[in-house]
Amino acid sequence: MLIRAFAVLISLVVLAGCSTPTRYIDPAADDGPVAMTMDYRDFEKAATDAVEDMLASGAVNNPDGGRYIMVVSRITNDTMQRIDTDQLTKKIRVALLRSGKVVTTTAVGLNGPEDAMTEKARELRDSDEFDQSGVQRKGTLQAPDLSLSGKIIQRNHKVEKEQQVEYYIQLSLTELSSGLAIWEGETPIIKRGSDKSVSW
Repeated sequence: MLIRAFAVLISLVVLAGCSTPTRYIDPAADDGPVAMTMDYRDFEKAATDAVEDMLASGAVNNPDGGRYIMVVSRITNDTMQRIDTDQLTKKIRVALLRSGKVVTTTAVGLNGPEDAMTEKARELRDSDEFDQSGVQRKGTLQAPDLSLSGKIIQRNHKVEKEQQVEYYIQLSLTELSSGLAIWEGETPIIKRGSDKSVSW
């Protein structure tokens, strides 16, 4: 029994020694293999394309000066993968915030506020336990001007002995006062590789 346990331990040590070592990857200089699934490079490209096009189009230039307030609406995942669409929207939000033209509200959303503390903090009104001078007053929340919505689509095709996977990241920026889309964009990401590669 002891010999068998020792043999298993030796096998595990040998396997661990032969495995590929874990290492850091610099996202700005990653020339590693491309996956057929969507990875961080694809989200980076889609977000960069969208923000650059929004800024170039003038859609986020507020004629009244100051910054527009944007809310993130529904980004539908119509792919075979379990994608957290925040990977895309967070990059867009950060870039727009840094541009000085757009700020995102977290006080409202399709499924309730993104940051529930906005409402929770207002429940402190009239509480004897809190100094009311520091409690948020009524009428201070800012309503959104713009809404970002979109869809991520995946299409798979057989191309001779390979497979082609097409992703389309479609986004719309809607002016809430009029309901009109003041900007729309689509970033196609096309990958071709072995038909044995997994794309879900």
